[in-house]
Amino acid sequence: MSDSAVTMNEPGVLRLAGVLDYRSGPALRKEGKALIAACKAGALVLDCSQVEKSSSVGLSLLLAFMRDGKAAGKAVEVRAMPQDMREIAEVYDLDEVLAGQ
Repeated sequence: MSDSAVTMNEPGVLRLAGVLDYRSGPALRKEGKALIAACKAGALVLDCSQVEKSSSVGLSLLLAFMRDGKAAGKAVEVRAMPQDMREIAEVYDLDEVLAGQ
């Protein structure tokens, strides 16, 4: 199992990586919220291209980060959501919400 992380190495791009589950979720939520609050860019991209595996916790993180970004007045976009996250989003009828961002 790989380590999970949330980083913002380029302005406005919050990158999620590794395994997103109940073990990694709380720390990632706290770190991501702080990174978004400190971000000066006018837009926020939630980049999931490095996510290896995700439970519903990963989807919950995306929704929380979207909410944080919008609360900070940023346009929010989700990039490269993995198939397992897409499938969970479809079950909850959130695929359109996430695609429309």
